[in-house]
Amino acid sequence: MPEIRGGAERGEGELELKYRWRKCLFLYHYWMHPLFGFMSARLQTRFPFQMQIYLNGREWLSRQMTGAGIPYVRKQNCFPWIEDYPRAQALVDQQLQTDWPQEPGMIAAQLNPLHEKIFERFPANYYWSVAESEWATDIGFRGGVELQRPFPLFVEQGMLHFGSTDVMRFLGHPPTAQGQVHGNFQGEITTDLKRRAEGARVKHRLDRNSVKIYDKAHQTVGSVMRLEMTMNNPKPFRQYRPKEGDPEGEKKWRPMRRGLADLHRRAEVSQKVNERYLDALASVDDGARLHEILGPIAKRKQWKGHPVRPLHPFSAEDSALLEIVSRGEFMIRGLSNRDVRERLFASPAADIREAKRRSAWVSRKLRLLRAHGILHKVTGRNLYQVSEAGRMLLTTFPIARQASLNRLMKKAA
Repeated sequence: MPEIRGGAERGEGELELKYRWRKCLFLYHYWMHPLFGFMSARLQTRFPFQMQIYLNGREWLSRQMTGAGIPYVRKQNCFPWIEDYPRAQALVDQQLQTDWPQEPGMIAAQLNPLHEKIFERFPANYYWSVAESEWATDIGFRGGVELQRPFPLFVEQGMLHFGSTDVMRFLGHPPTAQGQVHGNFQGEITTDLKRRAEGARVKHRLDRNSVKIYDKAHQTVGSVMRLEMTMNNPKPFRQYRPKEGDPEGEKKWRPMRRGLADLHRRAEVSQKVNERYLDALASVDDGARLHEILGPIAKRKQWKGHPVRPLHPFSAEDSALLEIVSRGEFMIRGLSNRDVRERLFASPAADIREAKRRSAWVSRKLRLLRAHGILHKVTGRNLYQVSEAGRMLLTTFPIARQASLNRLMKKAA
């Protein structure tokens, strides 16, 4: 901080301005604003009394929806459920029409009421700029579990499949025509994964800007996946404007500034970053995973009040049974106890007693398949039909059994 020292040391009766690091106090204010809701500010107690204002757009939206009579459920700074999403989006769009030079000025007059008196002889107003902005895009999912399955796939996509050129494209640095990083690029690109109490977060950083994705607000009414673009350095992005100081001059694509004049462009650019990231996530393969199909049958179940053992599809006994059930001729007309016996045993039964024993044994196997949801009984007939879930399992099982290690390693690579 600058330090003004008297001239007694010099004996000339003059003031001498010297630059020294000195401690500076800051006053922190927290209050409920009539428009923005809960917000805070930091006021520097030394000249020139710099001020920083912090506000949250979701807090602001909460007050807007309350005033408009839109029911919603709020979890911290996000909304797992809103009755009317189009109306809520329209309220968010209204925030961009705010008279930004006026609103911060009114807040500053409350936080530093002595400003006019201090600068009475040399009038000076605050010049407002955006030190850091966060622009979040929330994707809502119904219920508290709908997001739990796809989000790990999004995390995997962000960590394993988004390379440096992808991150550059997201954050305003298009790669070369050959899809490579420009030779004159001297920046650093990082991607990291962090586990939090609410869930997981993947973050990509470039030029002190970042884009991240995380899940939160897992409620019974819904959950939220949030994409958030944080901008600390607006220079990599462009604004179509005249040269500064020449409002009537020729317009060109020029570096974006921190001032409020480019705030709307900042919001537009941030939204485009989030949209590019969402488009990239759309390529995620969300098909059922092997463990999702085979995992449930590997657990014990209760069926009609009786315990049922797990299925072991790779054992000789259960594997032979599943092969018979999956035969094409049974998919349409169904299969019976006799169909299974004729294909499971190499020779006919020696006598009636052996035939009954085999029939009872197959009945227990069919009961096992029914308990695990692979078969269901046809009403009024001694036939069993493969269920929809059973079709998926019976299709997956032979593929998994025949997959070689080399093929799996190629897929992993």
